[in-house]
Order: sequence, then structure tokens, then C-alpha cells
Amino acid sequence: MDWGKTLAPYKQAVEELKVKLKGIRAEYERESSNSPIEFVTGRVKPIPSIIEKARERQIPLENLDTLQDIAGIRVVCQFVDDIYPIVEMLRKRNDFQIIEEKDYVFHKKDSGYRSYHMIIEYPVETVTGRIIVIAEVQIRTLAMNFWATNEHSLNYKYEGNLPSEVKLRLQKAAEAAFKLDEEMSKIRSEIHEAQRVFHRKS
Repeated sequence: MDWGKTLAPYKQAVEELKVKLKGIRAEYERESSNSPIEFVTGRVKPIPSIIEKARERQIPLENLDTLQDIAGIRVVCQFVDDIYPIVEMLRKRNDFQIIEEKDYVFHKKDSGYRSYHMIIEYPVETVTGRIIVIAEVQIRTLAMNFWATNEHSLNYKYEGNLPSEVKLRLQKAAEAAFKLDEEMSKIRSEIHEAQRVFHRKS
């Protein structure tokens, strides 16, 4: 398999989506209003991870377009209250099609994981024509992102078989992170005002 050729549309989709979402953040800044988007990242899943996931799901490598997270975009915001306005904003766009949504923010996974997932079909224009790429957009807070990043590292270390003590501590940490999100939301207006003052002075 020519991995470079196979993954090229996914890489293009990630780069284009990053530019568009960062552009939204820049628009808010130009208008001197608080952006619901803190930062945007994106990646194409590493080849070994693609092969492993395809093997687990018994998907032939020729049918990789059935995997939904080869292209991944992460939108990180300050507050839980910012997540759903971002979701609504994405629903109104006409440059991609949303095919599935999963709300793990208030319907958390057993592990404690929280995030809002959107599976989209994104059209990529290439020299040989249009290719529809499936990508996953994750929307989460800074606290959720901190937890999820560390949980991912631990799962990698233990190959998905976390010791019960580590699993319990992660669940407690997830609840603490969400409690932090809730508390920060209560002083959101104060934080926004402080940020506006800071930006005016700088």
C-alpha cells in the first residue's frame, strides 16, 4: 500500500479544517469579543495505529475509509458552556456534512472520559478530483483535554489493561476535572472581563 498517497487527502483535510477553525477564533479576536475556541489542534493517525485498529476491527486495509478517526481535529475551549455554542456553529456550516454526533460531556464514558464528538464528511479537492474524507472533531475543555491526554498515555503504557487502582484514580481525577469546569463556569463573566481588560492594556 502507498501510505503517502492514501493518507494525503486526510492530511489535507486536517490542515484545511485547522485553518478554518483558527480563522473563527481570529474573527472573535478582531471583534474584541471572547472566543469560545481556546486553541485548535489536528493530526492524522500514525500508520501503526491505523494498522492496529484495522486489525482489531477486522477491516481490510483497502477499506480504511470506514475508520472514522484517521483524520482528527480537536477544538479546546475554556468553559463547558462554550462547547455547545461551538457545536451549533459547526452544525450551521455548509463546507462539510455531519454524519454522527456523540455527547460524552454529560453522558460520560465509564472511564470518566468527557468530550463532544462529531463525525463529519469533508470534501477535499485534489488534482484528480474531489475526495470525501471522514474526520472526527472532538470538542472539549482544557480540563477535559488534560485528563484525556494523560489517560491516553496510561492506556498506551498498559496496552489498554489499566490496573484497577490506576483506573479508580483516573475516574476520581475525571470527576475532579469536571468539578473544576463547573466552578470556573460560575465565574465565567468575571474571567471574561479580566481577559478583556488584559487585551486592552496589551
